[in-house]
Amino acid sequence: MSLTTFLAKIWNEIKSLFEGFPVELKTAIHIGVILTENIKNFVESPAADILTAIIPGDIDDEIKNLLRAKLPAILTELKLADSCGSLTDPAAISECAVKVLQGLDGDIKSAFLHNLSVLAAQVAAKGKLTWSDGVYLLEWYYKNEYQPTS
Repeated sequence: MSLTTFLAKIWNEIKSLFEGFPVELKTAIHIGVILTENIKNFVESPAADILTAIIPGDIDDEIKNLLRAKLPAILTELKLADSCGSLTDPAAISECAVKVLQGLDGDIKSAFLHNLSVLAAQVAAKGKLTWSDGVYLLEWYYKNEYQPTS
């Protein structure tokens, strides 16, 4: 068996596991990926209200409000807003963190965005997604479900 065939079998097993997950976890993973993609797009083309621009508009209002409340704290915890420590407005904190992201390159930027995806998915899952599960599931979802259609 070739390495490519072996890896394809592993990804197919992960896909079948993913398909068996509860809808709320699938939704949370999707939200984590979309939020991070929106941040990447915002970094390249800033809009007026960052939180409105990056949080998907088609998600449940309760989750949207949770993300609006928690995202600035997550960005601060990831040390993306350290240079803006005196800011208290969530939109200003988020905008500052995006400016920091604009200055990052390659793998460092990707690492921050991946961590942000997992943390956002955890918020959207309301505690039903562990960090380790989120890392694998978001990576798989991004590469196999989201990226092929984008």
